[in-house]
Amino acid sequence: MTATGTTADPAAPAPSPQAAPDRRRWFALAIVMTAAFMDLVDVTIVNIALPTIEADEGATTGQIQWITAGYALAFAALLITGGRLGDIFGRKRLFLLGITGFTVASALCGLAANPEMLVAARILQGGMAAMMVPQVLSIVHATFPAHERGKVFGLFGAIVGLGAVSGPLLGALLTEWDIAGLAWRPIFLINLPVGVVALVLGSRVISESKAPRALKLDLVGVVLVTLAMLALVYPLTQGRENGWPLWGFRMMAGSVVIVAVLVAYERAKTRRDGSPLIELSLFRVKSFAAGIAVQTVFGITTGIFFLTWTLYMQMGLGWSALRAGLTGVPFSIAVSVAAGVSVQKLVPRFGRKVLQAGALTMAAGVLVYAVEAAHYGLGIASWQMALPLVVMGLGMGLIVAPLTDAVLSEVPREHAGSASGLINTVMQMGNALGLSLVSVVFFNVVEDRFAEGAGDKAFLDGFHHSLLWAAAILVGIFLLMFALPKKAPRPVPEETVPGDAGTVPVDAGTGTPRPDGSRTGESRTDESRTDELVG
Repeated sequence: MTATGTTADPAAPAPSPQAAPDRRRWFALAIVMTAAFMDLVDVTIVNIALPTIEADEGATTGQIQWITAGYALAFAALLITGGRLGDIFGRKRLFLLGITGFTVASALCGLAANPEMLVAARILQGGMAAMMVPQVLSIVHATFPAHERGKVFGLFGAIVGLGAVSGPLLGALLTEWDIAGLAWRPIFLINLPVGVVALVLGSRVISESKAPRALKLDLVGVVLVTLAMLALVYPLTQGRENGWPLWGFRMMAGSVVIVAVLVAYERAKTRRDGSPLIELSLFRVKSFAAGIAVQTVFGITTGIFFLTWTLYMQMGLGWSALRAGLTGVPFSIAVSVAAGVSVQKLVPRFGRKVLQAGALTMAAGVLVYAVEAAHYGLGIASWQMALPLVVMGLGMGLIVAPLTDAVLSEVPREHAGSASGLINTVMQMGNALGLSLVSVVFFNVVEDRFAEGAGDKAFLDGFHHSLLWAAAILVGIFLLMFALPKKAPRPVPEETVPGDAGTVPVDAGTGTPRPDGSRTGESRTDESRTDELVG
């Protein structure tokens, strides 16, 4: 007799508690990681080609800004919704839908006849990425047993590091090569073959999973989340362009009010039918709440550094996009190496000390960079940047992969999509805050120094000032990490998964919760089969 009173079928074979996980899971991982890499690259690849797009298409400054801002706004506003849709309709289904839409939108970007069409296609592309990206971690969480997730999150951290730097490099190469006279268009068209292959293989090797109990889409929650994101991100994106008008500050203040309304509504929604868009109970999990806070502040740091670094090299030092991209290779390699080692070797032994060491290491690299930039001035060479970039990369690698593991490791599987959407959303919001601070910590210094007749050295002074801000924030992150669990979070046992009403029996082979409480080999109704993990 099971927890729900269902009787076992005597003709069915007894479940094997040692049944091996699906061997296709590593092929599925390769597919979802490829999709994650596509998104990470696409966020940065377009920046390097914006001057060419402006020249070729006659785009206005506002249109150029919306080519990047449109993607970011759609992505941030729909991330949580995308995660919940995966919980409801199936993570594999939403992943395949997202990658199909992302590929189609990439084609529309590459074939855009005018700037207006390109902006619209980029907004569509961001929305489709929001359907696709949350399913990546959800599929990992639902497919891999707990003892393998550390290795998987290590790989994910390496992909994050590689994608962060390879985007500008790939964009510079594709634009400079001018393939078939297409100029900037290949930066989007390159997604087509990758997307088609991922779609075909993903439909075959990814296992479907849903939340173990019936959920409904919270449409009011979707509207409130979208309004809150727009009210905060839009003025941060447009503020400096419009001289930081009063309406921008009113919108940002309004976003706080909308969030308060959202929290009250989601609490009522949870009591009424148990299907909120945001599972507020997640924030009672200490590792999740603390990890989300760290993730947000860390996003501010990366938002400040990567934008000012690019402007410093290309506008201040006068380097080509290709040289700037190649300069970042040591950073990318260091992030990948440290991310892989941190989760598999260091975190199980030292716990949160690894993440704190990462914050201090990255801060040290930033300070070394500031010293070298000031010492060598406008005559600095790429190789002279290698040391601080490697140190920074090692520090970042010690943070990104363990932090993801810390946030998700104690999250119940039925809320994996919602949690994944929140992780990506707060990172995007942190980046938006960081980008808005660039106007204060970088552009204001540059403009003041130009007014004093400093010439190109104004960019050096602005970059130096930004690095000091980044180092200070990293020290703050170090202190904030004391709120994380001291030891590595213990994974949820594969035999049981905490649910809203206690313990939910799970499939002996996959560790996936059975919504009706039955185990492998037990008779179930047709309705109960729809929510289980299928091959």
